Amino acid sequence: MTSIRRATATLGAAALLAAPVSMLGAAPASAGPEKDREFRIAGAEVDFEVEKDDGRFEVDVDLDDARPGTKWRVVLRHDGRTFHNKVHRADGDGEVDVDKKRRNTRGADVFKLTVKRIGGPKKVRTIRMR
Repeated sequence: MTSIRRATATLGAAALLAAPVSMLGAAPASAGPEKDREFRIAGAEVDFEVEKDDGRFEVDVDLDDARPGTKWRVVLRHDGRTFHNKVHRADGDGEVDVDKKRRNTRGADVFKLTVKRIGGPKKVRTIRMR
């Protein structure tokens, strides 16, 4: 075996062994269960995310790529009860951000998001957390 082939084989083996070890450290230590729904509505991208952290839920809605100044009604429900119902105006970058915290309730928790552009279409997405 020539020295070039030996060096290539050694480097390849080292890379294969190092990859799984580097992936072990990539997971965050305190992260809980997380679910995410992504969809488009009226030209904007919506990211609806629910994460369980320390016995509470963090509910995030990020609306991106909307036309600056457009108005959007964002309604959030937890187990059928409305906890956020507000009209937001997209900022200069075309973004709307809603961040809320909710306590854990008994049984499965169901979060429902309704996003509607004022004068336009609406969409509804649901996330069930166990």
